Amino acid sequence: MVTTSRVPDVECERHHPSLQVSDVLAAVDFYTTKLGFTVGFTWGEPPVIAGVNLDKVQMFLEKGTPSPEGCAVYFVVGNADELFEFQRANGVEVVEPPGDRPYALRDYRVRDLHGYELGFGHHLLNAGPPVEIERVDVPLRLEKRLAALLVDLAAHKRMSVTSCLEEILLHTNEPLGDGVASPHTGATLRHIQELKKKHGIDYDCHASYRFVER
Repeated sequence: MVTTSRVPDVECERHHPSLQVSDVLAAVDFYTTKLGFTVGFTWGEPPVIAGVNLDKVQMFLEKGTPSPEGCAVYFVVGNADELFEFQRANGVEVVEPPGDRPYALRDYRVRDLHGYELGFGHHLLNAGPPVEIERVDVPLRLEKRLAALLVDLAAHKRMSVTSCLEEILLHTNEPLGDGVASPHTGATLRHIQELKKKHGIDYDCHASYRFVER
């Protein structure tokens, strides 16, 4: 009699792609100086394995015989165009330049020191059918520094100020767990902190309740 077991509820919070490389230190140097990764760890003297990080993702580089045929690693990032410009400026071999793909990602592909193909892409937020709308003028006055930040943020995200504001409003009206959703990636949030310094914004997100116009 054939019996089938119930599929277990699997929890998996991390994954570590592993590539075999002929020179671990040379591979670490390439990934950190040319591809934008950071060093997680190296083990052995000389190193026989290393971990290189791209934000929260760690990839292993292990001492061995490189075998790039039929092997590729793909990373979903916050801003593929920005990372591509950094990598191209550092002389990384480009396999396929950035482009909007039918699978709702804008991505590109490069080749590493040992011939492995690496893909980097970000989600296309305009994927899907168009939503027909009618825009109306609303009387709107913003705190001067906050308005300047909004203009810079829209330029950073390659959006109009109107679209950027609509994006923020729609996300903050959407519940997410015990809070609300945010349209910003970790990298964008870090950029916003720089914009706050640039425009001298020294108040927190609750300050609007205390705004008093001069």
